[in-house]
Amino acid sequence: MSAPLAPWQQRAFDHAARTLSEGRLGHALLVCGPARLGKRAVAERLAAHLLGAQDPRAGHLIAAGTHPDFHVVTLQPNREGTKLRTEIVIEQIRELSEKLALTPQYGGVQVAIVDPADAINTAAANALLKTLEEPQPGRYLWLLASNPARLPATIRSRCQRLEFRLPPHDEALDWLRAQGHPAAAADEALDAARGHPGLADAWLADGGMQLRREVAGDLAKLSRGELAPIEAAQRWTGDEQADLRLRHAADLALAEAAGLTAPARIRKLAQWFDAANRTRDLLRTTVRADLAVAELLLSWRGGEATGQASANTRYR
Repeated sequence: MSAPLAPWQQRAFDHAARTLSEGRLGHALLVCGPARLGKRAVAERLAAHLLGAQDPRAGHLIAAGTHPDFHVVTLQPNREGTKLRTEIVIEQIRELSEKLALTPQYGGVQVAIVDPADAINTAAANALLKTLEEPQPGRYLWLLASNPARLPATIRSRCQRLEFRLPPHDEALDWLRAQGHPAAAADEALDAARGHPGLADAWLADGGMQLRREVAGDLAKLSRGELAPIEAAQRWTGDEQADLRLRHAADLALAEAAGLTAPARIRKLAQWFDAANRTRDLLRTTVRADLAVAELLLSWRGGEATGQASANTRYR
């Protein structure tokens, strides 16, 4: 809780805190914007600010996960405990509603965060709507969503919005350097992430940029016929990085199209970009991932996406 906020996070917090102090913050808040911009950090800081008016220990208790008037609903492990569920289910929302119905223990306020709110299923959304329609005094419900359009309009319409947007390029670059990333690497990653500092930071920290270079190399080899699509597909889907590889591949196709003037080539690259993103969606289903990716890469090698990719396919 004591870590400093990034400049864009601080602006969002200041706006929300000012709205709260002026009595204009309703019981329901939709905090939305791209993933990895720190929406959760701002929401927790705002909760500490609000609950701290009741008890100065609030920040420490929230950080420790032991504040009785602060509740978080998020994705839970599956029954086997092997991975997280992909949805927030109705039982979680019902349990939250029961907690919000209780008398606050440290004052007259309770705060609940649902993150990611755009992962609630239909039954949970209906239960959440009932909670929103019957607010109790001193109860604050904050929904965090990277894709707010996935939430029902009936829920969105009952929430105030706090929107996160990508910061100016220079501010994002300065922040990345402040995280300890060399200037050249920070600039390269920020360009690859289309100006998203949180994403660039993650890629620099966990090998995402190296993965991007490997994807660029594979696409170049596929174009030259030096790599079989099925071989590449099996490698691309052999670990937990398949989605990120496809994201990089789609971005690389878009970057190549930006440097072209031939309409036909540009159109084919744009079509392949769309196909890569559709394949990303397919990987969330029961489809065989290697076969879906192999089909995509076959179209790249076959020239449907690009005529003859250069040996130095750009990865920025």
